[in-house]
Amino acid sequence: MHKSVPYLVTCLLGLTLAGCASLTGTEEMPAPKATAAADKTTDAPPPVEYTDFEPETLYLLLSAEIAAQRGRYDITLVNYVRAAKQSRDPGVIQRAMRIAQSLNGDNAQKQLADLWLEVDPDSLQAHRISAIQAVKSNDLQTALYHMERIMEQGGDADFDSLAAMASNLPPEQQRELLSLYKGMSLRHPNTPELDYSIALLLKITGQPDQALDRLKPLLAKNPNFQPAIILRGDLLYQTGEKSSALDYLLANTRRFPGNRQMGTLYGRMLINEGELQAAQDEFSRLVQQYPDIPGLRLSHALVALENGQTDLAREELTRLAEQGQQVNEANYYLGRIADQAGNTEQAIGYYQSVEEGNYYFPALARASSLLAENGQLDDAVDRIRRLRDANPRQAENFWLLEVNLLLDRGHQQEALSTATEALEEHPDNIQIRYARAMLFDTLDQPAKAEADLKQIIEQDPENAVALNALGYILTTRTDRLREARSYIEKALALAPENPAILDSMGWVLFLEGQIKPALEYLSRAWAAYPDPEVAAHYGEALWMSGAEDQARIIWQKGLDQAPNHDVLTETIDRLTNGGGQ
Repeated sequence: MHKSVPYLVTCLLGLTLAGCASLTGTEEMPAPKATAAADKTTDAPPPVEYTDFEPETLYLLLSAEIAAQRGRYDITLVNYVRAAKQSRDPGVIQRAMRIAQSLNGDNAQKQLADLWLEVDPDSLQAHRISAIQAVKSNDLQTALYHMERIMEQGGDADFDSLAAMASNLPPEQQRELLSLYKGMSLRHPNTPELDYSIALLLKITGQPDQALDRLKPLLAKNPNFQPAIILRGDLLYQTGEKSSALDYLLANTRRFPGNRQMGTLYGRMLINEGELQAAQDEFSRLVQQYPDIPGLRLSHALVALENGQTDLAREELTRLAEQGQQVNEANYYLGRIADQAGNTEQAIGYYQSVEEGNYYFPALARASSLLAENGQLDDAVDRIRRLRDANPRQAENFWLLEVNLLLDRGHQQEALSTATEALEEHPDNIQIRYARAMLFDTLDQPAKAEADLKQIIEQDPENAVALNALGYILTTRTDRLREARSYIEKALALAPENPAILDSMGWVLFLEGQIKPALEYLSRAWAAYPDPEVAAHYGEALWMSGAEDQARIIWQKGLDQAPNHDVLTETIDRLTNGGGQ
């Protein structure tokens, strides 16, 4: 028919993406239609003969392997997909799939999975891959079709994994998935994984009470189904039954001491409820059981730190850092421990060892502040600038850090110059522009502050902080009280419980002569945030309403916090004619 060329040639060419069975004995997937024939006349390994391919298919396979050897994996994948379609050979299909997966080739995986199911409709692996690709394409109905086929053949359909992924889906798709799961549950009643997944989806879609109802019969029939136990504890806590949730998880963590997820949930709930010693005990138990899980050790260290057990926290954090686990988090908290102990140089060293992650900029900010306190402000600024030059993608964060550092050290003009320079490069950065607006206000340039704040609001009309700042500046710096109140009212509508905005609203109403409503807002602001400036405003409104004794009480509480607060002391002197309190 055609000239036979053994498939072993591809192995001799050097398979870059996978080994070859005839050479290594460890091939994970079978070679296409391989059959071995022993040569009993020699001591050499028996020769391997392979079923022939059509010349075009064989050419595609050989060129694919050569391309792989040369690093052209795109060509390798294209040729393997074509060879799989031409040959419909299970071995070629599986090898092509493995290549597609290693290259994250979703389109190729979908094509190959479809082909695989044509050749072998019962392949669990092909159904599983088809389900994954359908989820990625947001085709939930198709995904569940393949998962149902897996379940019917006795395989693990991973219903719970798909349900857990739903938290990242848009709400309408979450509801669609829930409906599909409910329909499948009717076709396959008494399937614990499906009932659990439905309860999880009910939680995700904001129906915790219905989720609890769904779990009751499930746990009655399957009292040891641990994922459902964890979910029930979480739901009890979410629905406000916090004591019941803690008791339930305490009992079940003792029934299932090896369940790390359950123990971790229980420990975090204890932290949320302020039961820090119990939380520490729980994480200590988990660390003893799972000594190689860095996240547990970090949680144990942080709870110990909250409990004032600094030595234990330091020991755990040092161990993490030395083992190369959670290094940035460990160094940050080791820096805080040294910082609080007054070991400035050591603290700086730890903070500067934080190289990435969520703690990078907080650590850099604190290290810079400590350097400045040591009289090394120029060194701190130079380091920030070098890091900014080396990390241009994060330049805006470095600019903001430099501005804040200069502000903290009282270098207002330098901070203003830095903010202006930063805005020349990043004119749309709201944080830097807001910082500059506050600088302009401090430097008695309200018109420029107003311009910056209006630009922020133009970019972000629902920026409650900028709306409030603009309204407050207009209140205190101009006679445009009606305009000021309009901005503050917009801010308050966006953040009705924000104490700074409540204070602004109370103060503008007071200046308009509306003392009674002003007192309502100012009292709420004071209750939420007893700040010296709020004390000044609230006290003055009380004083003008005739409640002088109450005003003095509020002022004294403000003075206890800041005896030399400019606004507060000016208010007291002005209203009491300098005659004391």
